[in-house]
Amino acid sequence: MAVMDNITNVFEGKVVRKDLTKEIKGNAVVPSYVLEYLLGQYCASFDEDVIKEGVEKVKKIIREHFVSRDEAEVIKSTVREKGQHKIIDKVAARLNEKQDIYEASFANLGIKKVPVGNPIIKNNRKLLTSGVWCIINLGYEASDGNDSPWFIDSLKPIQISQIDLDEYKEARKQFNTNDWLDLLMQSIGLNPEQFNFRSKLIQLSRLIPFCENNYNLIELGPKGTGKSHIYSELSPHGILISGSEVTQAKLFVNNSTGQIGLVGFWDTVAFDEFGGSGKSGEKGLVDIMKNYMANKSFSRGTHVYNAQASMVFVGNTEHSLPFMMRKSNLFDSLPKQFYDSAFLDRVHGYLPGWEVKKLRHEMFTNGYGFIVDYLAEVLRGLRKYDYTNLAKNYFELSDSLTTRDRDAIVKTFSGLVKIIYPNQDFSEEEARELFDFSIEVRRRVKQQLIKMDDTFEEVDFSYINLKSEKEQKIHTLEEITYNQNIQSQSESTENKEPDEVQLKREAKPLPDYKQVTIYENQTGISYKNLFLPYLKGATEINIVDPYIRYPYQIRNLMEFCSLLAEIKEAGEEIKINLVTYFNEEYKESAENAFADIKDSLEPLGIFLDYKFDDSPHDRHIHLNNGWKINLGRGLDIYQRVDSKYDISDIYQEKRQCKSCDITFIKEA
Repeated sequence: MAVMDNITNVFEGKVVRKDLTKEIKGNAVVPSYVLEYLLGQYCASFDEDVIKEGVEKVKKIIREHFVSRDEAEVIKSTVREKGQHKIIDKVAARLNEKQDIYEASFANLGIKKVPVGNPIIKNNRKLLTSGVWCIINLGYEASDGNDSPWFIDSLKPIQISQIDLDEYKEARKQFNTNDWLDLLMQSIGLNPEQFNFRSKLIQLSRLIPFCENNYNLIELGPKGTGKSHIYSELSPHGILISGSEVTQAKLFVNNSTGQIGLVGFWDTVAFDEFGGSGKSGEKGLVDIMKNYMANKSFSRGTHVYNAQASMVFVGNTEHSLPFMMRKSNLFDSLPKQFYDSAFLDRVHGYLPGWEVKKLRHEMFTNGYGFIVDYLAEVLRGLRKYDYTNLAKNYFELSDSLTTRDRDAIVKTFSGLVKIIYPNQDFSEEEARELFDFSIEVRRRVKQQLIKMDDTFEEVDFSYINLKSEKEQKIHTLEEITYNQNIQSQSESTENKEPDEVQLKREAKPLPDYKQVTIYENQTGISYKNLFLPYLKGATEINIVDPYIRYPYQIRNLMEFCSLLAEIKEAGEEIKINLVTYFNEEYKESAENAFADIKDSLEPLGIFLDYKFDDSPHDRHIHLNNGWKINLGRGLDIYQRVDSKYDISDIYQEKRQCKSCDITFIKEA
């Protein structure tokens, strides 16, 4: 509640309850920023009576002025009868060369060739592209000639008039990093409680093209994860187009008319449905895009035009992640003409869409967030600033990195700082989190290029921390996860004598000290591949874990016990002593569960004793074979599984993990 109060006090009039957008939108095909623009006019309050009254006003505006295609004729009739009527529609304009006038078309109303005055075009150049959502005072005046009876009395694009960036940066100081991340997540419509830090970072990285000039981003992954949503709903300064609709004329310049294309008018141009290896496109387009993505310019004849539009490519993958890691690469679903190493080398970052969970009802927020139009204007204002040099205060990149690698890394870092620390107030550790992620998303691009093209050489994606003078190497999460799995799979499936190999592997002595780092969202981790070598020979196991109280935590204990039952020798007995935290609220249910587990284990020769303690803080497993395992999170290393019908509910290696360290120590 304190965080919500802080949001409402610091950003009064600039935030709105996000469930109101869903309530009002219904089946209307209209971007969220249009609705939240109206909500910001009437519902930017925390008084329930004011909100209720405002919602009714907005609903009335939508009902009477928003043009839906199935009621277009009714709206036309209303305009004709009244002479003039205010409507909300998407308007595009083009030049009629024969008559030397601009003419507008209305997407939902379905009328075309409506004369538009030069001043309106001059003040709203985006009308000459794919269209802009506007509030229009549309008039009708019958004519006996060939002239259109429709006319535009006034036109106002739906966007906030102005923002104070200094005020925004100053207000950021009122929030710690976690609360600010949650506010941003709620602003894009998501419930922050459903996302860990890394998952939040992936979601918010989709905003980088809106605040960083000429930033090129790609995200490929499974269907249903909301990859394209943010580019159509968030900002009036971004446009989402189908990847199959891309042409040189539409994107850059029409050589016949001289009309500048989308990159000349929009901050972000996003290509939807970009994946699909069977798709084809306009010949020669990729070469023009390569030049623009590298040099921030394009040409028509002898004229060279500069532009600042960022480019985003979103699409679906055609294969599973393990398949792509082993047998192809992470770009294998791209259309043939874009499967070009020189083109892809211009991409600054590759977001791992396979880590993003499919959107479910509980993942959307009902809390307060920025009116998206306000956030869109803030991000646009931040495009004027350059934060790429900030990383140099903390880190020195490896000399082996190419100029493109370096530029990509610092541009991603700059964008993330603008989003999360717009006032540039962050610690070294906070800078490291963003820097590591920035390197990772560029490394993901480069590693695929090395697979695709022999002319690309391995480079060292590492840096020196200037304070500690220590080197840090960065790998992608899928490298950490699947390269290990691939190795173990090949050893077990390709060797003709797996039993002999297994015996040799077991005979190899374990190091006296080993630390395993598990990364957020990592998969491929099971109790078996973590603990098996250290459990051998133990007949008494002491587990200290304060947090075994919720059903899923108790299940973790059961799965650990199941592993013991699987590996113990016939006739052998094992004793387990469990110490967990005393909590009155959960004591009875936990005792009942432990009693059931105890009864089920005894026939297997495994005997469980448990006790509650109100002071345990350590988390470890102590074994009488000489090993101690320090557990950063106890047995609770897995993220919640969303459905009991999800295969990861019974298959540990498919579960996403929480970040933690596990240390194995051989005691004297």
